[in-house]
Amino acid sequence: MKKYELFDRNTQSFIYSLQPKAIQRMLDFDFLIARNLPSISAIIQPGSSGFHKVFFGTNEILIPIYSDIEEASKNHPKTDVLINFASMRSAYESSLEALNTDQIRVIAIIAEGVPERRSRELAMIAKKKNKLIIGPATVGGIKAGAFKIGDTAGTIENIIDSKLHRPGSVGFVSKSGGMSNEMYNVLAQTTNGVYEGISIGGDRYPGSQLIDHILRFEANPDIKMIISLGEIGGTEEYAIVDALKNGKIKKPLIIWVTGTCASVFPSEVQFGHAGAASGNKETSAEAKNKALKEAGAYVPNSFDDFPDLIKKVFVKLEQKKKIPKIIEPKLNIVPEDYVVLKKAGKVRKATNFICTISDDRGEESKYFGVPISEVAEGNYGIGDVLSLLWFKKKLPREATKFLEIVLKNVADHGPEVSGAHNAIVAARAGKDLMSCLASGILTIGPRFGGAIADSAKYFKEALDQKMEPRIFVSEMKKKGLNIPGIGHRIKSIHNPDKRVETLKKYAFANFKSNKYLNYALSVADITTQKKANLILNVDGCIAMCFLDFMDSFDFSKQETQDVLNAEILNGLFVLGRSIGIMGHVFDQKRLKEKLYRHPEDDVLFL
Repeated sequence: MKKYELFDRNTQSFIYSLQPKAIQRMLDFDFLIARNLPSISAIIQPGSSGFHKVFFGTNEILIPIYSDIEEASKNHPKTDVLINFASMRSAYESSLEALNTDQIRVIAIIAEGVPERRSRELAMIAKKKNKLIIGPATVGGIKAGAFKIGDTAGTIENIIDSKLHRPGSVGFVSKSGGMSNEMYNVLAQTTNGVYEGISIGGDRYPGSQLIDHILRFEANPDIKMIISLGEIGGTEEYAIVDALKNGKIKKPLIIWVTGTCASVFPSEVQFGHAGAASGNKETSAEAKNKALKEAGAYVPNSFDDFPDLIKKVFVKLEQKKKIPKIIEPKLNIVPEDYVVLKKAGKVRKATNFICTISDDRGEESKYFGVPISEVAEGNYGIGDVLSLLWFKKKLPREATKFLEIVLKNVADHGPEVSGAHNAIVAARAGKDLMSCLASGILTIGPRFGGAIADSAKYFKEALDQKMEPRIFVSEMKKKGLNIPGIGHRIKSIHNPDKRVETLKKYAFANFKSNKYLNYALSVADITTQKKANLILNVDGCIAMCFLDFMDSFDFSKQETQDVLNAEILNGLFVLGRSIGIMGHVFDQKRLKEKLYRHPEDDVLFL
């Protein structure tokens, strides 16, 4: 690469501080102009490592992330540009590290507000090391058809409209990034486009000056004319005046120093940039424009005349046959992101999954159409949440209270049952909460909590077929099947299960229909004649009450069948028992070794 060139189509950069949008825009530009290599080789994010996934055209690629410049440089020895998105607080340290890294020759500092003393120090070090800084407070720059820094030139549409997808014949340098983007469009209409454009940044002490880039443009045979925008404040435009007088600038230079309106103000004016402040007469826009014109530069009478003067000079160069003919290259079509197209109403996509219980597309997520804030702040209990998310309807309080009673009754049944036991063992082994909970839940099945769904299935089939209780018991015996929901290891007709009594009492008092519960109790009357412990247990009672619950609260036949098919009944046990299992896990993690063994049992108690 020639000394006067900063970038070419093989230039690769490090991005300091992860900036997903800027990174993607750089890669979209690379794809547009058909670069073989992405212009970004790595990202430097202090304290991080791994990969950042991006698009290169329609393909996804991974850009490595390193924690410091040294590590990135070792892995990518040909990368020689650093684009520094660090904040003003850390831009100095990271830029200094880059200056002290041999392979880095160009640094673009995007941050605004870098202390002036630090900026001057960086500029001095860069000059000693024969390196170049663009910025601070810059949007960067662009080598048309080759390389662009960050967000320079805006969208792909603007880049194409401004002819930045291929090199033109103009070298452009400005202090202002915003004005640079405007001028790229102006130059596309008045010339054959930009060869290279640089924004040096609006601070008082940028790392490189206008004259540094103008002299590079002068040395570059592919650049036929030079355009520049200065601004009020400072004296660096006088370096351009001196270069013109000394014959160092021979190519046509069209320049305008902005801020001529400052003369109408009675006192000193500070414009947008830190360096754009009116002061003495020498630093005024009028004085600098006058000196530049006298030194031989093309200076318009006003900014409004700037485009006409540029076009006039360009036409003269064309007439002298100094402007080469440009063959427009074939461009790749840069795909647009789905989110952008969807927002614009230009694309539709079939869903992979359908969700009918919740919605997070609006300003606030909803439970079956009810905003979460309303659920949280209103008169909604956990039963109401279940009714919305499980049954997709707002059930009356009598119904939702039943759901809550079920959860309370099944939350825990002591430390010996398989779910609690497994969770306790996992907790004592030092496993994390999620692993302990999973260990317990995975034991739920026909012998532990999973009998609710089977109980509902068999009893419903029997009653729907108008099968007498005695015949139902006989048929299950012939099939060699235990009746789900019947039988208890400890409880019996002489020692009833209080949980069953509670559920029965509530159902008889609040449900319009109790046919399934009555049918199951009739079956239990028969089974307890054989053994006193073959009672309707809590699983069976929940199942029967739930069938009556759906009858009583106007579930259709299809809705009832959907609930059974989806195993929602077992879901009640899973949800409730998860509370108990987590309680045992918390208990074990709190207790640690503060336990003793009950003399009559193998279970540990406090």
